[in-house]
Amino acid sequence: MEELLTLKELLHQGKVSEALELVEELEEMSKSDKLNKIFSYGIIVLLHLIKQAAEKRSTRSWETSIFNTVKQIQRTNQRPKGKGCYLHEDELLETLQDAYESALRKAALETFEGRYTADELRNLVNQDVVIRAAMDLILSEGK
Repeated sequence: MEELLTLKELLHQGKVSEALELVEELEEMSKSDKLNKIFSYGIIVLLHLIKQAAEKRSTRSWETSIFNTVKQIQRTNQRPKGKGCYLHEDELLETLQDAYESALRKAALETFEGRYTADELRNLVNQDVVIRAAMDLILSEGK
């Protein structure tokens, strides 16, 4: 809010170049917030996909969580007024790859009643297959 008041003051003073610099800074802050949300949502999607792959089963709760989280990623990634997205496919893939380790560690606590470490669970699940499944869900047309 403080930044908006500063922006208003700069515009009233006719300091357009300083105002534009502040607008760019606000855009970066907004984008950073969106990217952090997508990363966090990515962990949740991957967590449940890892659990499904490891335990070779699913629950309605996991499926609902995957569905809702995919929707959140799609909404968060969409720029206002349909003007593209914040993360393109390659950047989204990189974000999921980065989030995978966090998801794996959390999944180790939740799968098989926590009997396996993250390293042991890693051997039970194909990371590339899980990430590809997440990408397919996020990029699906059924947005």
